[in-house]
Amino acid sequence: MNKHRVMVLAVDGVLPMDLGIPTQIFNARPNTPYELTVCGDTEEAVTTSAGFTLGLTAGLEALAEADTIIVPGVEDFRRPPRPRVRAALKLAGRAGIRIASICTGAFAVASAGLLDGRTVTTHWASADALEELYPRLRVDRNVLYIDNDTILTSAGFTAGIDLCLHLVRKDLGAAVANDIARDIVAAPHRDGGQAQYIRRSLPTPQATTLAGTRERALLHLEEDLTIPHLADHAGVSPRTLTRLWRQETGVSPHQWLLTARINRARELLETTDLQVEQIAIRCGLGSGANMRARFRDALDVTPTAYRRTFQHRAA
Repeated sequence: MNKHRVMVLAVDGVLPMDLGIPTQIFNARPNTPYELTVCGDTEEAVTTSAGFTLGLTAGLEALAEADTIIVPGVEDFRRPPRPRVRAALKLAGRAGIRIASICTGAFAVASAGLLDGRTVTTHWASADALEELYPRLRVDRNVLYIDNDTILTSAGFTAGIDLCLHLVRKDLGAAVANDIARDIVAAPHRDGGQAQYIRRSLPTPQATTLAGTRERALLHLEEDLTIPHLADHAGVSPRTLTRLWRQETGVSPHQWLLTARINRARELLETTDLQVEQIAIRCGLGSGANMRARFRDALDVTPTAYRRTFQHRAA
């Protein structure tokens, strides 16, 4: 595999948890081409929001050599980064380098003018401030991440994990992304369009949760998993199941199952030689024709083209 250089931009006040996401997901692994560098506007060290210092391995000039730049959030996100940081980001953006922000990292990307005219996202608590400071963009407060091809933005900490796994999925396929997710004990896939903030009261210790039902569904995607069937397994009414499912996942049972089935189909396309019709049955997508239609809707690609791109990359 060709080398893929990932540069993580760290400046004073960087949030350690945001910084930790890309360094965990894009660190060196036998089945990935990623080469990770943490860089900044000094080649010495930066001070994180937690007060400890972090040594850097490169300066801002490294951004021009990147294939992907990750911009973590900072504590004082309202203050624009230094002019040389903004200039380096602007130069990278104009060169078409892929830039992804985590949480309030969107403010730094916006300060370079790279979000003008775009719909983006950030942590829901910072959305108003982002629109106020940079009125040429629009914030979608109800999603985990937004992929605008070379410019990607994400919400809070866990959405940053989702975004980085999404990048791996685009680069190397679902099987490799799922392996990394298992390695870091993260959910293998959450749709970018899933709600980032679900309003609900705290559950009582006896409250019903559907984690067990969702786990069983993942193991039996080939079955006809209707709402009554799922509700019977959970021991609740269909109406209660639908309400709880949306509360716990941010999406309807139907959308959750469809995403799970497409992801399972992607993994089988990558790791087996099964025919499309066989995979469709194993994943609960019914027929090859239905699977092709779902792939076009979700991924804008046919299963055959997807297989040509990603098969055996997980080996």
